[in-house]
Amino acid sequence: MVSASLPTRPSPSPTAAFSPTPGRARRPPRLRSHATATGIKATHSGGLSDVSVQSLPENERPVTGAAYSFTGATTSLTNNILTSSKKITLVRHGLSSWNAESRVQGSSNLSVLTETGAKQAEKCRVALANMKFDVCFASPISRAKSTAEIIWLGKEEPLVFLDSLKEAHLFFLEGMTNADAKKQYPELYTKWREDPANFHVNGIYPIRELWGTARQAWEQILLTPGENFLVVTHKSILRALICTALGLPPERFRAIDVNNGGMCVFTVNKQGEAMLQALNMTAHMYSDHTYEY
Repeated sequence: MVSASLPTRPSPSPTAAFSPTPGRARRPPRLRSHATATGIKATHSGGLSDVSVQSLPENERPVTGAAYSFTGATTSLTNNILTSSKKITLVRHGLSSWNAESRVQGSSNLSVLTETGAKQAEKCRVALANMKFDVCFASPISRAKSTAEIIWLGKEEPLVFLDSLKEAHLFFLEGMTNADAKKQYPELYTKWREDPANFHVNGIYPIRELWGTARQAWEQILLTPGENFLVVTHKSILRALICTALGLPPERFRAIDVNNGGMCVFTVNKQGEAMLQALNMTAHMYSDHTYEY
């Protein structure tokens, strides 16, 4: 998704940059991320990378090409013409108590944000502090709700909780450790892990239903006035949001992963067509990366 521009000064070849010297492994150059009004960038000593470069002067645009606009390229998420294009930043909640205990979470509200998770949420808040969002949408389930409240602390813009951003319901597996679930319900658990699109209980297919929920969430978000939105929710519904935006079916559920505190970015044109700009950005979890306009 990221296209490299011409470096401002000569940079070593990839082989030279990453080849070890005798007795010592060399580390790749450190990245520092920031964002412009048209996209998120990562800069380093070798040059500039940009996920959206349409505002750059022609002589500064990457020679490898970039997507400046698109029409009719994907399926509309709204079936309505929007008043403006949108940018949506998706964030997965911080580490929860059941994440730490390796339990099946699903839609349960009993798994809460841990101290580590709260620190991760704070890192997200700092990383996004200079970005202007019109609205924050979040799941009302505790671990996502708490993450959103930390990120949104001190902002005057609305924080809106949507039921369509809730996590998938996993029935009696919720709260069980993965080890116990595998031992007590081996066939069902294996289906959940290896063929989630066909995982079902009493004729209900949670992941297939999640695709419908994700489409509902996209409509609610994109038809809201504004141009720049933040969304804080859970991994399974995030996977569904990403896949539905890309036209991927429930069978691709496990083809995408998003870490605790990870961020994904979409731009959506006036036709409601989505373009993925960034997937599972986590640099801010380990450094002082910030994103800004």
